[in-house]
Amino acid sequence: MERHVVIGTAGHVDHGKTALVRALTGTDTDRWAEEKRRGITIDLGFAALELGPDLSASIVDVPGHEDFVRNMVAGATGIDVALMVVAADEGVMPQTTEHLAILEFLEVRTGVAIITKCDLVDTEWLELVRDDLKERLDSSSVAWGPIVIGSAETGQGLNDLKQALAQAATASIARSQEDLFRLPVDRVFSIAGAGTVVTGTVWSGSVSVGSEVRVLPGDHSARVRGVEVHGATYDAALPGRRTALALVGLDRTDVRRGHVVVSSGCWRETNAIDVIVTLLPSARRLTQRSRIRFHLGTAEVMARVTPLEAEILPGSRGPARLRLEAPLVCRWGDRGVLRSYSPVTTVGGCVVVDPWPPGRPRRPVAPFERANDDRAKRLTTFVECAGADGVGLDELPVRVGLLSQDVEDLVAATPGVVRAGRQLVSPQVITEARDATIRAVTEYHRHNPLASGLSRELARRVVRDVELADFVQRELADAGVIALEGQVVRLAEFAPELDGKQREAGQRLLRELEAAGKLGKTAAELAQLLPDQNATELAEFYVRHGTAVRVGRDRYYHKEALDRLLLEILGGLSRRGTATPGQLREETGLSRKYLIPLLEWMDGNSLTVRRGDERALGPAAQTLLESVDTG
Repeated sequence: MERHVVIGTAGHVDHGKTALVRALTGTDTDRWAEEKRRGITIDLGFAALELGPDLSASIVDVPGHEDFVRNMVAGATGIDVALMVVAADEGVMPQTTEHLAILEFLEVRTGVAIITKCDLVDTEWLELVRDDLKERLDSSSVAWGPIVIGSAETGQGLNDLKQALAQAATASIARSQEDLFRLPVDRVFSIAGAGTVVTGTVWSGSVSVGSEVRVLPGDHSARVRGVEVHGATYDAALPGRRTALALVGLDRTDVRRGHVVVSSGCWRETNAIDVIVTLLPSARRLTQRSRIRFHLGTAEVMARVTPLEAEILPGSRGPARLRLEAPLVCRWGDRGVLRSYSPVTTVGGCVVVDPWPPGRPRRPVAPFERANDDRAKRLTTFVECAGADGVGLDELPVRVGLLSQDVEDLVAATPGVVRAGRQLVSPQVITEARDATIRAVTEYHRHNPLASGLSRELARRVVRDVELADFVQRELADAGVIALEGQVVRLAEFAPELDGKQREAGQRLLRELEAAGKLGKTAAELAQLLPDQNATELAEFYVRHGTAVRVGRDRYYHKEALDRLLLEILGGLSRRGTATPGQLREETGLSRKYLIPLLEWMDGNSLTVRRGDERALGPAAQTLLESVDTG
C-alpha cells in the first residue's frame, strides 16, 4: 500500500528553500508575480515529490520572511516531516530559531536539516555552521537525522537529501483513513464548471466524490464534485495529501483560509478552548486577559487568555482558557502557536485539552488529567468533570480525541463511566439522580395522597437532563422501587387511600354526581358543595377508580349516569344513521352548553364520528351498545 506524507520547509528568508524544492521536484512554488519580482516567498507553495516505489510526498514551501510567519504557521501545521533549510553563508538566523520553535510547538516528530549554498563557503566556515546548527537541533524535541550538506545550484547532496527525507517519512506516524475527515483550508478560488475549489492538507480521514461535507465556521453544506492531488484526478481525498476539492452548493464568499472542511456531524465551531500553554523563555508572562494571536491549522484568531493561576511565566507551562474573538474548529490534542499581539513575535505554543469547555467555571478544570494519553483515564476525567450535564456520546471523537470506531468498546471497558442514553455520566451522578427522583416522588405522595403519582415530566426536572432522568426512572422501575404508569411515576408500594373524612366527603360527592344525572357537575360546583375538602382531587380519585368520568376539562359525571346518557345519544344515532346537534338535543333534552362538550368528548373516544355538522356512530360505539344488550 502506498504511503503518502506531507513535508514542510522551514528556515530564514533567502536561505534557498524555494530553490531547493525546485531542484528536488522541478516545480517552482513561487506562484505570484510579486514573489518573482521580490525574489522571496510570500505565500504557501506546493510541489509533489516521489521518494520511492510506494512512498510519495507533498512539499509545502513556506515563507521565511518575518512579515509572513503567519503564512508559515498555516503551512507548517499538519506536516509529517520538517525540512529545515539553513544557508551556509549566513548560518542559523532569527527565523531559523523561530521556525524551529514553531515546529516543536506543533509537535512535528521527524525532520531533516540541510545546509544549502555550500558552494559559496570554505570548509572551515561550513564546519562552524554545521556545529552551530547541530547544537540547536540536538536540544530539539523533533527527531532530526544527520545534517545534509548540499547546493540547489550544483545539485550536490540532493540524492542524500531525498534518501534522508524517505527515511524520515517512513519513520513518521501514519494518519488514519478511518478517522473523521478534516481538511483545513489554505486556498480558495473558483473555476468555471467546477464551482468553488478549496485546497489544503487532509489531516485525517477520507471523503469521496459525491459525499456531503460541511464547512466550518458558518456550517455551510456542500457536495464533493471532484478531488485532485497535484493536478491528478482521484475518487477520494485521503489523509496526508495536498488536496483540492471542488464543492457544489458552496459560494466562494462562504469559505476562506482558516475554515475547515469536515464530513462528520459531530464537528462544531467553538469560541472558547481549554489549553496547556508552553511559553518560550524570551516571552513575556501571560496574565489575566492578556491578548494574543492564536494560530491553529490555517486559522489565525485573536484571543484573551484566562490562566488557571494568576499568570504563566516565561519558560514555563500552565493551563489556560482561550476566549476567541472569532470562532474556529479544533479537536482534543490539536497543537497551536501563540504569537504576541504587538510586536508580533512567536511567544509559545499550546495543546488543546477541551475544544468545548463548559461556560462555568470560567477556568480549566483538571486540565492535565484531560491531557492524559491514556484514553480511558482521559474519558473518566471528562465524565467526572461534566457532572450531571454528562458528556455526549457523539462528542467523544472530537472532544476527547477518539476514533469513531473505538468509542463503543472504550465506553464499555472504562470503569466509572455509565451510559445513560446518549450521555455518559459518573456513578455518583446516577446515585444523586436516583435519590433526587425518589425524594421528589415521595414528597409528592405526602402532599397529594389521593393522586396516582407525580408526572414524569415534573420528575425529570429534578434531574435536569431528560435522557438521564428517563434512564434513572427506567432503572428504578426495573428494580421495583417505582412504577411507571403512562406519564405518571409513583413509588411501587404506593396506593391512594381515603381517610375517614375523605371517605365521607367522597360518598357525598358521588351522591351529588348521581343526582346531577346527565348534567354532571363542574369542579367549581363540587368545590362549593365540599368547601372543607379538595373536591377536584376527590373527583379525580374516583375517575381513576372508574366510578366517575371527567368530560372535557372540568365537568364530572357519575359513571352510571353518563353511561345512560351515552346510550340515549348512541341509540338516537343508531336509529337515524346521522344526526345534527339540534336533533340530538331533542333526543336528550340537553342544551348546547352541555351537549357540545359531550359530543367532542365522544368524538375523542371514537364513540361518534363528526361529518360536517352531523355525527355518526364511531368504531367504539358498537362495543358499548352490545354490552348493554348482553347485560
